Amino acid sequence: MKIKPFAGVRPPRELAAEVASRPYDVLNSAEAKAEAGEKSLLHIIKPEIDFDPIADEHSQPVYDKAVENFKLWQERGWLVQDNKEMYYIYAQTMDGRTQYGLVAAANVDDYMTGKIKKHELTRKDKEDDRMIHVRIQNANLEPVFFAYPDVAEMNQIISDYVSSHEPEYDFVAPDGFGHTFWKIDDDTIINRITEIFRDIPAMYVADGHHRTAAAARVGAEKREQNPNHTGDEEYNYFLAVIFPASQLHVIDYNRVVRDLNGLTPAEFLDKLRESFDVVENGSEIYKPNKLHNFGMYLDGKWYSLTAKPGTYNDNDPIGVLDVTVLSNLVFDKILNLGDLRTSKRIDFVGGIRGLGELQKRVDSGEMAVAFALYPVTMNQIIDIADTGNIMPPKTTWFEPKLRSGLVIHKLS
Repeated sequence: MKIKPFAGVRPPRELAAEVASRPYDVLNSAEAKAEAGEKSLLHIIKPEIDFDPIADEHSQPVYDKAVENFKLWQERGWLVQDNKEMYYIYAQTMDGRTQYGLVAAANVDDYMTGKIKKHELTRKDKEDDRMIHVRIQNANLEPVFFAYPDVAEMNQIISDYVSSHEPEYDFVAPDGFGHTFWKIDDDTIINRITEIFRDIPAMYVADGHHRTAAAARVGAEKREQNPNHTGDEEYNYFLAVIFPASQLHVIDYNRVVRDLNGLTPAEFLDKLRESFDVVENGSEIYKPNKLHNFGMYLDGKWYSLTAKPGTYNDNDPIGVLDVTVLSNLVFDKILNLGDLRTSKRIDFVGGIRGLGELQKRVDSGEMAVAFALYPVTMNQIIDIADTGNIMPPKTTWFEPKLRSGLVIHKLS
């Protein structure tokens, strides 16, 4: 893998907690407007919030406002560029567990040639939107979230560094997650990190498939426009935080469905029993405890559903996934939902909201049934990416999310 240090654009130490924000895609515009303080990066990555009423996020005045705000934040000293190229360490703490990522500039060619591997399909409209933001700012404002196979020496370098250096930033965000950030400005360590990554065969997109694709497309676009292109220009790289795979924790990504396809709850349960062992759990929330075991909330009751042997294929990297099992045995066979990417009858609920959220949406009458899934593992994600397969939609949910605004990568 080819990575490099870069001269990051970032907030002064005393402003980090104020500038840093949640990513653009976990908040809608109204939520972002309510959450954004005066110095928040949300004014740059979701600039529609600066209009009253909130403007169309894809309109030209909004894109112009993004550029204006990015310049203004730098003029006011809320974002300042470092004076040398460095790597950075970004640690996130959630529920007493801390994961340590290397902040680096990843290479466009590594994505284009498949060394940076993906496990999800992307939508062109979403890629195009992110491309506009990268292009107009000439910068990667938000990082993508990568994983790599553990390297003992790399883990040791980071462990030694954080134990012997004071962090640049160390704060707990309003959501309760801790964010700690160090700069690595020692040239000997910088050079060794670059060498270590040359021997790593692949990196994996954990979160941020659209941002990764958009950044790579802008890099390719810029090289075509440059008759003197050499391959060393900053636009050949994009902003990434790269974590050892063993440290990452994938949480559940659940489903709620609006109707039972004309069936009564009793008829639906009868059809489920053809493929599942169904056990009623009453009013007590049921959390799946193993692969191919599901929780279901229907008509005021929780159930345990365990797929019967022969209804799934554990030798197939896609067939073994519980999202595949549920889609095949329930969404296709019984509910006839069609393409889950476009169906208006299904919605997806990140596990960070808790299983109580599933019950709430059914009890409100908005949804007819909810399904809780056992989370996929990093090994499954890597297996799928390595075999060139693509996961079904809304399979993985990584938490905590990367905070945006701790560091920005300029393309020139």
